[in-house]
Amino acid sequence: MAMEAKNLGFFNWVSLSSILILAPLVCSKNHGNAANDLLEIINKNRTAQNLPNVTENRGLGCIALQYAQQCRGNCTSNNTLHCHAQEDDFTEIFAPNCGVELPTFGSISGTVLGCQQKYLHPQEAFSSLLFPGPKKLSLVKNGSFTQVGVGIIGGRKKGKGPYIWCVLFSDSKGRNATTFVLEDVGKGIEQKSGCYSGTSFDCSQGDKRFDVVRKLLVLLMFVSLSVQFFDLL
Repeated sequence: MAMEAKNLGFFNWVSLSSILILAPLVCSKNHGNAANDLLEIINKNRTAQNLPNVTENRGLGCIALQYAQQCRGNCTSNNTLHCHAQEDDFTEIFAPNCGVELPTFGSISGTVLGCQQKYLHPQEAFSSLLFPGPKKLSLVKNGSFTQVGVGIIGGRKKGKGPYIWCVLFSDSKGRNATTFVLEDVGKGIEQKSGCYSGTSFDCSQGDKRFDVVRKLLVLLMFVSLSVQFFDLL
């Protein structure tokens, strides 16, 4: 009995130690929507310039995701993106794939694209990939822009790069609710990969190692609690 209790105590110690080690790894990972985070950073920069915020437009965000998805396979090993959508692609491919009601399609007056083989956190993507200098930052500071959409997508293999970031600005003067409107009362068509601004869906960073860590952490917590429960019986 003493040996059994000693073994249970050792197992609990191992479980608790594993949880304490793995928990910071899981908690430190950003599981939110990075597209929303980037949009927030854009507006903070506009606020610093005494400019009004650009409004988050879900339909425009989905179109940005579609643009990013079309650019898959065009990111070189040195993170150069060779991709340019035709004007008709927006109304004939991107908007229909999102479920944007075509009569509400507004103007797209600013486009920023970037790619990186590894995942970047939103602040790093903003400063070093998408808006690295005065020329690109001038888009953020453009007072005529009223709406924005952000789309992000990883490589074709889950958990792998390259990661494509796309930001679309619009200077449409109509209210946000009347431009780039998604069908089905704003739901639009579900997207199978990537994420875009205006939604609450998590944006996967595509690192499968942390999926394993999360599952292992849950398993260890379950086993540890089970052992403690049976100790009380």
